[in-house]
Amino acid sequence: ARSRLTDGEGHLRYLTVLQDITAEHMARERADRSARELDDWFDLSPVGMLLYDHAGLLVRTNPAFEALAGAVPVQMSDTDPALQALLAWHKGRPPAQLRPGATPLVRDGWLPQPDGRLRRLRAIIRCYLTPSGQSRYMAVVEDRSVEEERDLAQIQMGALMDTAGVGVATFQESAGWVAQGPKAAADASAASASMASLKSINRDIVLPGSHADYDRLQQALRQGQRLEVRYAVRHPERGERWLLTRVEPGVMASGKRTTSVVTLDVTEQHVAQQRSEELLREVTTILESTTAGIAYLRGDHLVRCNRRFEAMLGLRSGVAGRSMAELFGEHPQAQRISADTLQALREGLTYETEFELRTAGSDADPADSGKAAIWYALSVRRTGPPSETMEAIAVLSDISRLKHQQAELERLARDRELMFSLSEVGISFIRDGCIQRANDALAQLAGCTVAELSGAPLASLFVDGDDFLRLWPEEEQALRAYGRWIGERQLRRRDGRRLWVQVSKRLVMEGDPAGGMIASYVNVDDRHRAEEAVALQAERTRAILDSVLVGIVTVGPRGIEWMNRSARRMFGGDLADFVNQPISAVATPDADHPFRQTQYIHELVEGQAETFECRVKALDNREFWVVGNAVVTGRDGNERQLTYALMDIDGRRQAEARIAEAQASLQRIIEAAPLAITLRDARSLRVLQINEVAARVIGRPASEVIDLSPEDLFEPGLAERMRLDMLQALASSEVTKREYSQPLDGQMRTWDARYLPLSAPGEAADQLLLVATDVTEQRVAQQAKFEEAIAQREMLVKEVHHRIKNNLQGVAGLLQQIAARKPEVASVISEVVGQVQAIAQVYGLQVGVTGVLRVKNVVEAIIGSVQRTFGRSIRFEIEGSAPHEWALPEAESIPIALTINELLTNAIKHSRLASNDLFEGVSTTLHFSEAGVRLDIANTARLPEGFTLAGVPGGVSGLGLVRALLPRRNASLALTQQDDRVVATVVLAPPVVTRLAQV
Repeated sequence: ARSRLTDGEGHLRYLTVLQDITAEHMARERADRSARELDDWFDLSPVGMLLYDHAGLLVRTNPAFEALAGAVPVQMSDTDPALQALLAWHKGRPPAQLRPGATPLVRDGWLPQPDGRLRRLRAIIRCYLTPSGQSRYMAVVEDRSVEEERDLAQIQMGALMDTAGVGVATFQESAGWVAQGPKAAADASAASASMASLKSINRDIVLPGSHADYDRLQQALRQGQRLEVRYAVRHPERGERWLLTRVEPGVMASGKRTTSVVTLDVTEQHVAQQRSEELLREVTTILESTTAGIAYLRGDHLVRCNRRFEAMLGLRSGVAGRSMAELFGEHPQAQRISADTLQALREGLTYETEFELRTAGSDADPADSGKAAIWYALSVRRTGPPSETMEAIAVLSDISRLKHQQAELERLARDRELMFSLSEVGISFIRDGCIQRANDALAQLAGCTVAELSGAPLASLFVDGDDFLRLWPEEEQALRAYGRWIGERQLRRRDGRRLWVQVSKRLVMEGDPAGGMIASYVNVDDRHRAEEAVALQAERTRAILDSVLVGIVTVGPRGIEWMNRSARRMFGGDLADFVNQPISAVATPDADHPFRQTQYIHELVEGQAETFECRVKALDNREFWVVGNAVVTGRDGNERQLTYALMDIDGRRQAEARIAEAQASLQRIIEAAPLAITLRDARSLRVLQINEVAARVIGRPASEVIDLSPEDLFEPGLAERMRLDMLQALASSEVTKREYSQPLDGQMRTWDARYLPLSAPGEAADQLLLVATDVTEQRVAQQAKFEEAIAQREMLVKEVHHRIKNNLQGVAGLLQQIAARKPEVASVISEVVGQVQAIAQVYGLQVGVTGVLRVKNVVEAIIGSVQRTFGRSIRFEIEGSAPHEWALPEAESIPIALTINELLTNAIKHSRLASNDLFEGVSTTLHFSEAGVRLDIANTARLPEGFTLAGVPGGVSGLGLVRALLPRRNASLALTQQDDRVVATVVLAPPVVTRLAQV
């Protein structure tokens, strides 16, 4: 180690310290050699191995593991879910029970292979700690597929032998009889697969007819001869059983002779053979009794046929050996049928045809035109594999009735086609949301051709395709539930005109819309427009009724259905408060109240009115007198309604009394109140009444102010403002608040003015009341209190910043003490200390500054902190104009400070020494422009080849920290090589930095 010192006289001195590190060097070599050996063992191990940490980073895998699991990514979260389950990786972390020193975790699983098969693997996972205290996980993966296949083969072989009821035994010269299988025919006889059990089948249980075969079997067993014999035994529980035993001698690879004996219970086969013979007789009987003619052909000649076949073709008995052409006799298509049949059989196809046959024995006499012809269907197919002698079965069916039905269906189809084409109703067949077929009526409704509709999406017919898709789930639900749906939709014709149609849809297949549906479209545009006109007229009528001052209430069988605005105001509620409520809800408790007379709706004759006068109790507990009448009105021609017309006659008298009382009260308030009160005319804004306080504010006697406008009383600017405020107050139904400044007794006073329009209920305002209060002292007190609160807040913020700075400096001191005690972590703690001091510098600047921080001050503070930390000088320059106008928002100050601190620290750490072993200083330049701020930090160094910032991994230190701290928007970092210097450039633009308008 070499250090540069300066003595008291200013002379330069160098101090060199040499230390013997031979032992450390040898230990490092041994550690490297051990690591290489461990790497070789890891790579050459035939067992799959991998190493990963607690964050899921795959540190290492060996070729054996990659052969089992394939190429694996870097992170555990990117691997196959089956591999994560095998390695006990769940929700981004290992299981909690896998800890250092704990028992290894054993997991079995299946891993999919590229060919689609599954491979069984077993993983043994152990956790240990690295010297740095981090958890690492080692997993050993074994391939257990071979054991799985072996067990599967054994299970399959045992299942096969158990299912077939096969007994297997082998005789070896050295070991005697060795059993190799389960019991033979265990559920059919007492004989077993082993030779001992086989020998237990004594001659007593063998049926007499099988004694000779049984003796041959015993002789073959004794002499080791090949033999297969079938014999019958009588089981004491199951009765008669048939056994098939095969003796197979052989020689093993060692030269030893062996004899294998296989015994099979063939009772079912024997019974099946007997049953087959019986079935053959039954089939012959069935063939003779069936209504279809069936024949067996070999090549082109008939071998055998049933009597029905002969009768249908009009043949005599003894037709075996005839050719196909001879079978059909003089039929015009005989040659064609024969040739086509042979060609189809040669190609392995089934030949089918239909023909009309007239024979002498048939009922269809050509001379009798009234009788129907006989139609036959011929089907010929090969019965076996291709060979020189083709064998086939020919089936001849009478399809005369089917032909008649087919003709009838064709006539019905023609009738249906005529109905479809000539119908005046638009009809279409729809499948998968598209029109498969449409008739002319639908094309006329849509204003296009049938060809244009075919294949078009159903949604294209309607005005709004999105609305059609939104309503389709409702239609689909109705179709699935009821099989049909009826509704009205608006079509869009090709010429752009809209047309209302009634749509009726019915499913072709019940409960399955995917099978298609039949839709009909009826033009209801005229009716719909008429209904719209009626509805519009009703809306207009209700709008007119809403504008009248008489309360109109419509009452139906279920209660109130509608009321106009006057009635709602009269009853003190909204329409929702009264819908379906009886009108007696607003009646007083009188038993004979007209609103309680429910017989009106049944007894009154249409056009007759019932007049009454009563008291009404509104929802707000107001009671008042009304005069009205009730008339019967009809709705939809089948329901009766009562319509009440009500007029408030109590409100008029009360209104007059209230007006008189209000005028008297207002006059007393105006005269006695200590406020400035003025009453003006709403149209001309001229003064009608004014009290002494208001006249004193204006500076003129009250008698002279009457009938004067604002322009006559105030200066032009104030008069214009007051006129606008008065007009706005008259346009509003609420109290309008304004403030004015007006001199009074030589002092400027502030007045809180409030305008209130005065009007009769339901009428426009005819007067405007102005009430003004002197609030000068209140405003002065509020301003003083506000300024005091701001000053107190600034003092508290400065105190908090000062304390944060002191605490951060204390933390930096503690970290430096820890670094002195533990040199192995000194470099890491040094970086943290620099970052903490950078944050402290930001808070230190905020202690003595009011408002935002200047960019220049922050950069100078961080440079000073880094210089003190490393004892290095940093050259600092400023370029551009008005550096004091650029500031950092509070939220961005600490991240930017940490970024500058980290870049300066990296520049000092990575700077090269000059040729004279002197440190080449770091230069910092701060550029200010109209676009923003740019900071250049340069040091003597060289970037690695191919270096890019995108390749720098994220982290808590270095460039990774800078990338994490730097704002994502309007802030960028660049690292470039310029000759022999590396330049780090940080560009900051608004809003990351702010340019102050006034400094």
